Amino acid sequence: MSSPSKTARFGAGFASAFAALCAGAVAMGASPIFVRFASPEVGPFASAFWRVALALPVLYLWMRIEEAKAPADAPKVSFTKATVLAGLAFTGDLFFWHLSILNTTVANATFFATTAPLFVILIVWLFLKQRVSRGTLVGLALCLAGGAALIGQSLQVDPSRLRGDLYGIFTAFFFGLYFLTIGKARKTAGAARVTFEAGIVTSACLLVIALLFDSRVMPHTWQSIAALTSLAFISQAGGIGLLAVALGRLPPVFSSLVIFLEAIAAALFGWVILGEALTLIQSLGGALILFGIWAARPKPQAPASK
Repeated sequence: MSSPSKTARFGAGFASAFAALCAGAVAMGASPIFVRFASPEVGPFASAFWRVALALPVLYLWMRIEEAKAPADAPKVSFTKATVLAGLAFTGDLFFWHLSILNTTVANATFFATTAPLFVILIVWLFLKQRVSRGTLVGLALCLAGGAALIGQSLQVDPSRLRGDLYGIFTAFFFGLYFLTIGKARKTAGAARVTFEAGIVTSACLLVIALLFDSRVMPHTWQSIAALTSLAFISQAGGIGLLAVALGRLPPVFSSLVIFLEAIAAALFGWVILGEALTLIQSLGGALILFGIWAARPKPQAPASK
């Protein structure tokens, strides 16, 4: 059995990391609203670029503060392979996410994007040859069922939107890669440095993509500027930054399940901001997601017997 002190330390560390993960998921869940507000003036790739680029000064300040408080011997390895790969994976994620938002319904885009845990588990199992626990599989099944119930009434099967739905699936794949690479990068650097350096890679790639494929790159009205700034500060610096904090303490497979909270956040934002009704089925779907996350939670490891 685990000692009381070890269990207490695990519980305290899990609680703080889980709180960061939940807050990050909610912050990321607001991104479709900001993208829609900015879309009349800037293209999908430009809005993705501004999301990351405008957050860089905030992330840099956070990195300086975090490293000033860290012990002198704390790891500060810059631009590791894992960090660069995370930046490239997030480029793919935002590339397809913003296309999905503008080519299908917000409900469809959110649902397909939140299937990222499927790809995380497949990569971990098939390519990394790691065992996936029964609790994780049960949690995934519950979260998928809950996600379908939560936004299933808003999902639309429309041939004209199939391309946008496909973009949502690609979003999930690249976001799954981002979870795994950020988790790897956090082993040698702090959350702020990893998020900042991956953001540099992502913003550089997205700038090239925006200049090549978008005819509208610069915002001109206060509404678009405010939407892009909110997208950068809330969804990027806040959401992605908190995700990196959590991935330094929690397994990527479990952390990816918490991204289903984006579906709950999207439903709540639609209720509060857009006046959309919340049905009993949607409420039950949200409860299933929460129960699935609880079922998949990591357990403290018992010390090996002597």
